[in-house]
Amino acid sequence: MSRGKKKKVVLAYSGGLDTSVILKWLQETHDCEVIAFCADLGQGEDLQAIKAKAKKLGVKKVYVEDLREIFVKDYVFPMLRGNAMYEGCYLLGTSIARPLIARRQAEIAIREGAEAVSHGATGKGNDQVRFELTYTALAPNLKIIAPWREWTMGSRRELIEYADRHGIPVTVTKAKPYSMDLNLFHVSYEGGILEDPWKSPPEEIFQMTVSPEKAPNKPLEVEIGYEAGNPVSVDGKRMSPASLLAHLNKLGGRHGIGRVDLVENRYVGMKSRGVYETPGGTILHVAHRGVESLTMDREVLHLRDSFIPRFADLIYNGYWFSPEREMIQTAIDAAQQDVSGTARVKLYKGSCTLAGRKSKHSLYRLDIATFEDDQVYNQKDAEGFIRLNALRLKIRAQRKKATT
Repeated sequence: MSRGKKKKVVLAYSGGLDTSVILKWLQETHDCEVIAFCADLGQGEDLQAIKAKAKKLGVKKVYVEDLREIFVKDYVFPMLRGNAMYEGCYLLGTSIARPLIARRQAEIAIREGAEAVSHGATGKGNDQVRFELTYTALAPNLKIIAPWREWTMGSRRELIEYADRHGIPVTVTKAKPYSMDLNLFHVSYEGGILEDPWKSPPEEIFQMTVSPEKAPNKPLEVEIGYEAGNPVSVDGKRMSPASLLAHLNKLGGRHGIGRVDLVENRYVGMKSRGVYETPGGTILHVAHRGVESLTMDREVLHLRDSFIPRFADLIYNGYWFSPEREMIQTAIDAAQQDVSGTARVKLYKGSCTLAGRKSKHSLYRLDIATFEDDQVYNQKDAEGFIRLNALRLKIRAQRKKATT
């Protein structure tokens, strides 16, 4: 690099409190040229206003990219094919967004000849791991600047004060200091007033769903069509991945579907309270399970289910671009080839329940499963099956009796 030429840093920029402060801090502390990158993942914000805000803060180049279809097709849907759910209830809406943002950020850094990338994740959270594992997996030569691990500010209240001093407009206030992350798949809330796990989240924080108590008194049934494990239609109408998810978000949101209040185990070792809304994702999770129940072989289904905790952990912990996640994904996708059909779900006051399922690939045979007379299944065959499977239990019982 020629003498006097400023170093370039690509910042993952959302326009919120943390990254707005970081943008100014990078310029002051590292004396660098900041290139801002804002990914449109369906957060519903005025991204042009965010771009203008970055330019007012001294940024010459701002990338704003619509990644909604890529996000749903190449990240959300592969995750849903594996039924990933962290600690039994979190559908990983924040976790799955980070590898896409970080990948695109690293690609921009390489294109711009930047020396470093930067993010707004704190030193206590999971996002720092997710961003940095992705940078390292895809662009290992880039330097990583993590301001929360460098500066002396230790709370969002101090960031608000810094923003006030530097004339940085922010939406977070001292009266409402909780953090929110929104994308097309979900919205999450943490920190501030939510840090007491005994207190219920205030109703006014929710963005995507109405309170189940205020949802319609009449249930709504929705039919979702699947092809090879991916949802392709709603009520017979084919849609693109992002359009389909957005549509289900609206339907689920009206009926209060997908709220989760979780005290989770962060990868860095502490417990954290998170509140989530995932209306469309919850519907797709239930519907997908319904089609799978008809179409997947028992042993394949059980083997795939054994992958779910590990698969979910890898996504939560930031290992999307790891060989082990890719290996598990390959196995999951192989098991999804015949997962085609239609699931009907009922939405009612916060609950999403399976109401029906059908498929041309169904392994369900009425002529075998029926409790009426049939000419296929010989019930006497069960006697030898049970005797052989009970043999070890019989031997164990006889040993126990002989030694007492």
